[in-house]
Amino acid sequence: MESAIARLAVGIGCRRGVSADAIEHAVRMALGTHAFGDIAIVASIDAKREEAGLLAFCERHRLPLCFYRADEIARAPRTVISQHAAKHLNVDGVCEPCALLAGNARTLIVPKTIGCGVTVAIALARESCAGAT
Repeated sequence: MESAIARLAVGIGCRRGVSADAIEHAVRMALGTHAFGDIAIVASIDAKREEAGLLAFCERHRLPLCFYRADEIARAPRTVISQHAAKHLNVDGVCEPCALLAGNARTLIVPKTIGCGVTVAIALARESCAGAT
């Protein structure tokens, strides 16, 4: 029997130095009627591996966090191009492709939302979430 709880893959992009509270606010806004308990995994680009606010946010909510390299993101299903991500991280986007990769999904249920220096996108995760580096 399948669980009634949605399993969401949340992709997050953020400005350097953004707070855990700002990330939490942006994620709550993107989740809409979904709950934090619906989140199966959070993902971002490996350039954010040491981002204190992102790490604190995931630790606060006991959410697994995975990171993807630029070459992995480049192989993700096509999403809207972010000029900021292209200029600063050499990828077409962060939150949307990371959500799709982490959820092993082809489509987003919430496309990129922007607020407080944070971008968030959400995909419905398939049976097993894809791990990353």
